[in-house]
Amino acid sequence: MNIKIIALFVVCIAMVAAAGCTGFQGTGFDQISSSQDTSNGRVQSESKVVYSGPASTLVPTHAPAQSGSVTSGVETKIIKTAFITIEVKDVTGSIETLKSLAAQKGGYISSTNIQKNYNNRLSGSVIIRVPAAEFDTTLTGVKALGTVKSASTQGQDVTEEYVDLQAQKISYQNQLAQYNEIMKKAVKVEDVITVQQQIDRVQTELNRLEGRLKYLDSRIDLSTITVNLQEPEPVGGETGHNFISTINEGIAGFFGMIDAIIIILFTLLPLIIVGSAGYAIYRWRKGRKSAAPPELSEKK
Repeated sequence: MNIKIIALFVVCIAMVAAAGCTGFQGTGFDQISSSQDTSNGRVQSESKVVYSGPASTLVPTHAPAQSGSVTSGVETKIIKTAFITIEVKDVTGSIETLKSLAAQKGGYISSTNIQKNYNNRLSGSVIIRVPAAEFDTTLTGVKALGTVKSASTQGQDVTEEYVDLQAQKISYQNQLAQYNEIMKKAVKVEDVITVQQQIDRVQTELNRLEGRLKYLDSRIDLSTITVNLQEPEPVGGETGHNFISTINEGIAGFFGMIDAIIIILFTLLPLIIVGSAGYAIYRWRKGRKSAAPPELSEKK
């Protein structure tokens, strides 16, 4: 009886082992992805590509890499921006001061723009990029240039997105390494083509992720301050009183009146010509009657 039980137990173990082996058998490429949280809070994403047969027998299929969004214990990633409008006496001189300020803080001027409105008042805008650690002190220096009309600051937390992108990057790097190893073992032309297609796909995604990470690093490391500069309103109103402007407006009105008279004259010219011709005929006939002999006039 004991021998039968032992034999049955051995058969069951053999069946389970066979089932496990058949579960991993197949042809083509299989991707195994996993992610786990480490002690420092960062997401460690692992992706493996397993080659279990000729690539020509099955087109590779890939499950999307799983990545968590654990942000606890991770350095916070903040994009800082500010918008400020200042009234200054000298727009050009203030822009030069802002250039010096940005250089002192380890930053630079991204762009400048100066324009003059109809009453010769200057205005300008400057975009400053400075290290995030110097954001507050730079903003204080900017406000000291003149009278602050408006100011606003924003802080965008991109920590979760940053960590997630890093996890995806590691996953794609692991995939790329696995495909390169498979490429070394591929012999058939169709195998090489299939593996190369997957390498190109993974490399494209990896380049996209790296580009996004570089953009976020730039925005995080260097904060952005947009400064709008404007000169104060002149005494007496927006335009003030200007005798030269008054004389110019009078001259413009004079020539405008002349233009109007010329337009009216040419508009009425046909009527003037017809009226003048009719009056001339009338005067001519009247002159003939007055010059005729008296007896001829009586006969008529």
